Amino acid sequence: MRTNTRTRDRRTSVDEIFDHLYEEISKLRLRPGDKISESEIATRFGVSRQPVRDAFSRLENLDLISIRPQRATEVKRFSLTDIEKSRFVRCAIETEVLRRAAASCNKKNARQLNEHLEKQIEASDSRDCEQFGKLDYQFHQLLCAIGRVEFAFDVIRAEKASVDRLCMLSLSKEHRMPQLINDHREMADALIDGDADRAVAAGTLHLSRLDDTINAIVEASGHYFE
Repeated sequence: MRTNTRTRDRRTSVDEIFDHLYEEISKLRLRPGDKISESEIATRFGVSRQPVRDAFSRLENLDLISIRPQRATEVKRFSLTDIEKSRFVRCAIETEVLRRAAASCNKKNARQLNEHLEKQIEASDSRDCEQFGKLDYQFHQLLCAIGRVEFAFDVIRAEKASVDRLCMLSLSKEHRMPQLINDHREMADALIDGDADRAVAAGTLHLSRLDDTINAIVEASGHYFE
C-alpha cells in the first residue's frame, strides 16, 4: 500500500511540474534559450530531483527543451527547418480534412460552423486574444469532426502548437483576428456549399497568413532561433 501511495504521489508531482513548465514555455514566460535549473524546480515544488527529471523528459519529447549532459537544460530555440516541416505536415493533413468535410457537411454541421464563427466574432470584438486562440483550435477540431476524421486533429494540434509558440512573440495579434475570421468564414461557406476545391484554396491561404508574421519575428528576434 505504501508503495502504491508513493507511486501515485510521484506521478502527481511529475504532472504538476510538467504542466507548470509547459504553461511557462507555451506562454513564453520562459523564452527560447532560457536556462532551467533542475535543483531550483525541485526546491520550488518540494520534491526530489527524480520527478523533475521525468517532467524534463516529457518536455524534451515534445521538443520544447534541450537536455544536455554536464550543461544546463534550456528552452529549445526555434528551428526554421522544424517550422517548415510543421507547416508542410499541417497543410497536407488539413487539405484532406477539408475535402472530406466538404463531402459530408450537413445542415447540422452548417449550423455548428455558423455558431462557432459568431463566438469568434465576439472574441475579436472584445479583443480577447486568448479566447480567440482557444476558439481557433476548436474550429479546426470541428472541421475534423465534420470530415469524420477526429483523429486528424491530434496531428494538427501538435503541429499548430509548435508554430503558435513562435507567434506569441508577435507584438500584436489583435489586428489578425478579423482576417482569420474571414478565412474561417470562406472555409465554412465552401464546406456548406460542398465545394472541396474552394475549401482547400481558402484553407491554404489561411495557413499562408503566418508567413509574413514568421519572417518579421525572425528579423526582429533572430537570437531565438538555432
